[in-house]
Amino acid sequence: MLTCVHLYVAYRLSMPHIEEMMQECGVFVDHTTIHRWALMILPVLAAAFRRRKRPVGNSWRMDETYVLVGGQWKYLYRAVDRDGATVDFLLTAKRDLATARRFLERAIGQHGLPDKVTIDKSGANTAAVKHIQADTGAPSELRQVKYLNNIVEQDHRAIKRIIRPMLGFQSFRYARILLAGIETMHMIKKGQLDCLDKQVASAADQFYSLAA
Repeated sequence: MLTCVHLYVAYRLSMPHIEEMMQECGVFVDHTTIHRWALMILPVLAAAFRRRKRPVGNSWRMDETYVLVGGQWKYLYRAVDRDGATVDFLLTAKRDLATARRFLERAIGQHGLPDKVTIDKSGANTAAVKHIQADTGAPSELRQVKYLNNIVEQDHRAIKRIIRPMLGFQSFRYARILLAGIETMHMIKKGQLDCLDKQVASAADQFYSLAA
């Protein structure tokens, strides 16, 4: 089960591709079963990862990208620090002040207040950061410098490469679960999992360790 789910969130493979690969290894499993396994396992692994996630830097780059869900475009909010480590992510139906603020509050709840937040020219994101500044009294610096946000825009592409063979998600619930798994695997590849045994392990072994 873990092998199938790992292949799905780690590589540019569709469920039928994984079904064929497993058959070549002598394991016969239907792609719909793999899908059910992913929906069952990934929330557990994503929650375990959040408990063992390494701290991130205090200079954040925040942006959103588009994801196709049920034939409609939805918004995936994401932020990385200046070194490219993922701060947080959130799939939403809307792109507005309330949503941007919810994303920031979620990220701050996990990592604390940043010293700097770099965004694009989005009015909603600007207002959200200013509201957080006013509510907390924190002297976080708000920057709107296009080239500084290149790092998060490039990081979007790693997620998009994995989801492209999926041709969109069937429902918002499925999208949230599967994207959480993809983001978790992406963060593991970037070395963001605090390995309990302090030994170097492959990204796959780190992923499997979340189930322990």
